[in-house]
This record gives sequence, structure tokens and C-alpha cells, in this order.
Amino acid sequence: MKTLTVSDCENMILAMQDEIRRSEESRYDHRLHGVLLVAQGATCPEVARLLGDAPRTVEYWVRRFEERGFSGLAEGERAGRPRRLDDAQMELIEQALRKTPVEAGMADGGVWDGKTLSAFLMQEFDLTLQVRQCQRLFRQLGFRLRKPRPLIAHADPEAQAAYKKTPQTGGQSKRRPVGHR
Repeated sequence: MKTLTVSDCENMILAMQDEIRRSEESRYDHRLHGVLLVAQGATCPEVARLLGDAPRTVEYWVRRFEERGFSGLAEGERAGRPRRLDDAQMELIEQALRKTPVEAGMADGGVWDGKTLSAFLMQEFDLTLQVRQCQRLFRQLGFRLRKPRPLIAHADPEAQAAYKKTPQTGGQSKRRPVGHR
């Protein structure tokens, strides 16, 4: 019988491992297959090499299976980093963002941006969040960052009006409707 191969096997192995990691069910099945191979006589390092995991990981799977059975292979709670802002603080931040920075108690600032929100969090909660994290916080709360149009320093308002492509409201347009002569 002819040996079958998978084309571009290095990339396909990585893609399949990513697919396995994508859902809880597939990760459970992956662990189950690992423990099954150990139950059939394979060593943990052999199983780890076949499945693309660390030998210590396969040992953990087998120990958890021995201690808790099938439930030991199920996806557990992942600890993760605790939140730095509680629900009450998030509510206060959302209320503040609905006002101007000055109305929210900031000394200066025309619009909310990452720097302004970072300063607000330091002032209100004595909490340091970097500008990038504050920008994520805007999106998390459903706000968009809108930047004001820059004003050119010492610009002549008449020259600006003459340069504009669209006429001022209330003035007569020199353009004629299409189709008229």
C-alpha cells in the first residue's frame, strides 16, 4: 500500500494545532486522545511528540484523568489577571465620558483622549493606566475617539474662506445646475 502524505506538512501541522486550540470541545478531544495513547502503552514523551505538546503537559492530563476521570480533562477555569476597575468605577467613567473633561473635573482638556482619561483615572481613583489601555477602555465602553480639526496658527480667516472649495452658507453660489446654460 502506498504511503499517504500531507502536502506542506509543516504549515498544515501548525494549522491543525491552531484548529484544535480554537474550541473547548476540540481541546477536550485532544487531551482524551493523549490519555488514550498513554493507556494503550505509549509513553508521555512519545505522546507529546505525536500531538505536538510538552511531555509535562501530557503527564498533567494523565494525572488529572486518574484523579477525576473524564471531568479532569474538561476545560477548567482560567485565572487570568484580575480587573483593575470594578463595575462601579466603570459606571463613573462612562458617566464622566458623557461630559466634557472640564465638566468631569479635569483642569484642562477640550476633548477626551487617552492622555486625558489616564489623568482622570489618576485623579479620581489613584490608578495608573497607560494611554493605550485608556484607548482600549474607550472602545470597551462603546465610545469612539474623535479628534478635533487642527487650526492653523495665526491663519487669516478671509484667506481660509477664499481657499475653501464649498461656499459659505447663505452666500450665492457661482455654480449653475447641471443642464442649464
